[in-house]
Amino acid sequence: MTPFRTALDRLAALAVAGVAHNYGVDAAPSALSRAQLPALLVLPGETQTNRLFQERGDAFRSLAFSGGPKTAAHTVTHLLLAAPAPPGDRLLRVRLPALTALMDAYLAALAADPTLGGALAEPARVALEPGVFAHGGRRCHGCAFRHTWLIAY
Repeated sequence: MTPFRTALDRLAALAVAGVAHNYGVDAAPSALSRAQLPALLVLPGETQTNRLFQERGDAFRSLAFSGGPKTAAHTVTHLLLAAPAPPGDRLLRVRLPALTALMDAYLAALAADPTLGGALAEPARVALEPGVFAHGGRRCHGCAFRHTWLIAY
């Protein structure tokens, strides 16, 4: 198994309190029912072209030391879909407390294992982007956890 795939699988196994289902890249359903929410989906790359955070990572770099480790920076989205968002619905105040609790639980789970069991060369950097996300024709309130990973090859 490749280092990147190992990290993706370990992210999919991240146990987050309050999340009903956690789907890896091989198991992500094309659509989610209300009964499957809240759910986390591992998505290599980004989920939207109009994302809030526009930074880009270093593609492939090596240390200046002869024979030093080769590393690659990867961008991964761990998408939390918390509750359905009917058309025209925005992130309503009534949904914020539950979503905030799930976001805190996610960060607590990641803080307990910031290198995903040693799959990452350094702790994950994560930017949070709460909002309304579309998946499988359904709009959901949620949060995109945008990871930037440094993986040694």
